[in-house]
Amino acid sequence: MKAWLMAMVLVLVTATAWCQSSDPTPLRFHDAAEETRFRALVTELRCVMCQNQSLADSNAQIAHDLRREVLTLMRQGKSNAQIRDYLVARYGEFVLYKPRVEGKTWLLWFGPALLLLAGGFVVARVVRRHAGNDVSADDAQEW
Repeated sequence: MKAWLMAMVLVLVTATAWCQSSDPTPLRFHDAAEETRFRALVTELRCVMCQNQSLADSNAQIAHDLRREVLTLMRQGKSNAQIRDYLVARYGEFVLYKPRVEGKTWLLWFGPALLLLAGGFVVARVVRRHAGNDVSADDAQEW
């Protein structure tokens, strides 16, 4: 058990270190509007390696590469939607922090509401069933 725990800690530390590499050359922006648009776009995109960080937050090498690619696409005149579509085509819907509502993702979007409604229905049935049962007062029985 102890060896298994040590192996898991080693894997987690290694994965974290891999996601924390540094980029030697920072991005340079032409103006504040380009930087604002870039920052807004990369916060909507997920790092494909770290999986729980946005492109803006991740220090993984692939995140640096994707940020450069996003900036290049912006400078080519692509819209934010075209850049998102390009990255989705390349990496899948996972790259978006907010997946689109479509046939493949309807359960992701509406599943929690359906579960809440089903739970409310079950609670209502149980309450109605127990409300119909009157407890008769029996003085002979002691609690």
